[in-house]
Amino acid sequence: MEPIGATTPEESANRGRTAPRSVFTDVEPVSIENRLEHWLRFGRIAAERIVSRTSRTVSFRPNAVFALVRWVASDFGTVRTRIDIMRAMASGNVPKTVPFVRSGGELYLSLEGQLQVRAVPEEIDAIEAAGVDPCDVSPDHWRHVHEQLAAGKLPRRYSAERHTAWLKRKAAKS
Repeated sequence: MEPIGATTPEESANRGRTAPRSVFTDVEPVSIENRLEHWLRFGRIAAERIVSRTSRTVSFRPNAVFALVRWVASDFGTVRTRIDIMRAMASGNVPKTVPFVRSGGELYLSLEGQLQVRAVPEEIDAIEAAGVDPCDVSPDHWRHVHEQLAAGKLPRRYSAERHTAWLKRKAAKS
């Protein structure tokens, strides 16, 4: 039996298929005072929608790089702290899923725990002090920072010279 509304062979063939996912990657920053905080440390936001007093949805174009910090507390202090630096994925790619990020993305850095998470904003501050936008940093550097901090070591600093080398390498690949 033909479903109501399917009038052409193409519509019948597409029945049951899901609609293509949005080209944007959506992130849900949330703020509940002294309990729950999800915020963006950096990223070039393409669109924003206010959901409620405590939450909103921000959207990133494919290949945009952003950092999401998540913090949860109880009456006794911090329960969980996490930071993820990731690249928004284009439609059709299989992303890594991360809570509060639809549909996920390619993870460059993912750390949990106060000591490790606290070191990442310091690294971001140093990058910005060198005159580089963290959105444009080499993915390899974010992976290096992840590996070093996970091993309890200090990462190499990202300098303007390293950034220039990355941009030349990137241009050569194109």
